[in-house]
Amino acid sequence: MKEAMPVLTAGAGLHETLALLTSQLRPDANHKEDMVFLKDVFSERSLGYLMKIHEKLRQYERQSPTPFLHTASSLAEDVTEELQSGPMSTEEKELLHLLSSPHLKAVLSVHDTVAQKNFDPVLPPLPDDFEDELDEESVKIVRLVKNKEPLGATIRRDEATGVVVVARIMRGGAADRSGLVHVGDELREVNGVSVIQKRPDEISQLLSQSQGSITLKIIPAIKEEDRLKESKVYMRALFDYIPLEDKATPCQEAGLPFKRGDILQVVTQDDHTWWQAKRVGDSNLRAGLIPSKLFQERRLAYRMKMGTLPNPKSPKKPAYEQGCDKEDCDCEGYFNGQYIAGLRRSFRLSRKDRQDSSGEGSDFGDSDYTTYEEVSRYQQRPNERPRLVVLIGSLGARINELKQRVIAENPHRFAVAVPHTTRPKKPHEKEGVEYHFVTKQQFDADALNNKFIEHGEYKENQYGTSIEAIRSVQAKNKMCVVDVQPEALKRLRTAEFKPYVIFVKPRVPESRRRRSAATSPGGGERGRVTDEDLQEMRQSAIQIDQQYGQLVDRVLIKEDSASACAELRGILERLERESFWVPISWVRT
Repeated sequence: MKEAMPVLTAGAGLHETLALLTSQLRPDANHKEDMVFLKDVFSERSLGYLMKIHEKLRQYERQSPTPFLHTASSLAEDVTEELQSGPMSTEEKELLHLLSSPHLKAVLSVHDTVAQKNFDPVLPPLPDDFEDELDEESVKIVRLVKNKEPLGATIRRDEATGVVVVARIMRGGAADRSGLVHVGDELREVNGVSVIQKRPDEISQLLSQSQGSITLKIIPAIKEEDRLKESKVYMRALFDYIPLEDKATPCQEAGLPFKRGDILQVVTQDDHTWWQAKRVGDSNLRAGLIPSKLFQERRLAYRMKMGTLPNPKSPKKPAYEQGCDKEDCDCEGYFNGQYIAGLRRSFRLSRKDRQDSSGEGSDFGDSDYTTYEEVSRYQQRPNERPRLVVLIGSLGARINELKQRVIAENPHRFAVAVPHTTRPKKPHEKEGVEYHFVTKQQFDADALNNKFIEHGEYKENQYGTSIEAIRSVQAKNKMCVVDVQPEALKRLRTAEFKPYVIFVKPRVPESRRRRSAATSPGGGERGRVTDEDLQEMRQSAIQIDQQYGQLVDRVLIKEDSASACAELRGILERLERESFWVPISWVRT
């Protein structure tokens, strides 16, 4: 005998009906799985909540509540004036106090606003010929609201069909936020104006001039693309880019300007010619167009071929540091009474026959055209060796002196790599302290085996800084600080050393008359400096910046030795506790 279905009361809600139905489900031998599935679905808590919400909305619809009056604020003001017109009792004073309260006034004002306004959505009227077009093809009317921002979409004319279609959607723009416009959609009208016979530039001008509400008539693409997930690819820009000067960009207003060194988050690389990216740290959430790596390299190669771009590898060997004015500049490295091991000024400042050691190094050092470098955040962990700090300097920077001062202040945390030399050892010198003293045969063998990051000859003696000397300092958990010629950066840019490169250049005044007489930019008495000397210093800094600026992490403008030393000390301290952008290959290894 079958069990009778309980009778529902007249006021039973939909969720009560659903609960009762769930309790009456009984497994059937032939449909056991179906019954279990239905019971699981009907027992879902979220479905019960939806049913309750549905009932509340239906109840509201049946009641159709209407405000008793639309001017509660005016009524309150009238009552207040009436109360103040004569003597008041205790109750009337309390009522006047309540009606004068700013909170009650705000509540009454909100009441009137809600009572006088219709909050149901108002759709735009359909065009007169809309039904006729529906018979032919699916048409979508999209109304977007934008302020002074761009629409965030580019268009092009399809070469095969001749129709105007959406070429790309810019991330974060008005079109992207709406979710109603997609790549491949055919554009028919803008604010009621047909664009079928218009050129793409005319349509772009029409879109850019539209403010506030903009209505588009589009035919959706056959397959609307899913909105792409935001990419986590970060690139360091290695060149400056100004979209308004780029005639190749599909839309100059949609371009993203950036400077060399900016970190860019590339949100999509679907287009092989134009990427979409945002500047990290920029308050603007909209993505912009930037040339892709491949496209930028190709047009740089074309400019090189046409002779409109100088060769990035200049054969000229610039002078980066001043020569020593002493006859024998192989001076002791004492500073404030303490010896600092390091390359002698003779080698640092007068490397006539300097050579670079070849070998593995920079991720992009082998490319003639540097465009972007993929990067990631990196912070030194307690169990890792300290990062290598590399100083390069333009003419007049005197970076060796700066390095020695910083190390002398804290020799337990910072140190230099002890150089090799073929010079005979002096009586007061110790092996491995001032230098590693080796024979000329051993030195030549090490140079042949690429054991030096750089080496050179001075007064018929060889000098060089070896890779092992740097490793020896890092093995003691000290931060190794080296000053090298910029050409050596390629050898040092490895995941092993993770170098932090600091470009030191003196602040050069416009002319000799605007500087204190008889002092050089680096400080100290170096003889009078002429305007020609100042011009050479400026050119030296410009040349290094042009050739090696993409390898530099920080530029230090040297006003004087004391302030430069303090700034360098602060940089070294932050390296130990803060995170920095580094090539992604340094993090993955």
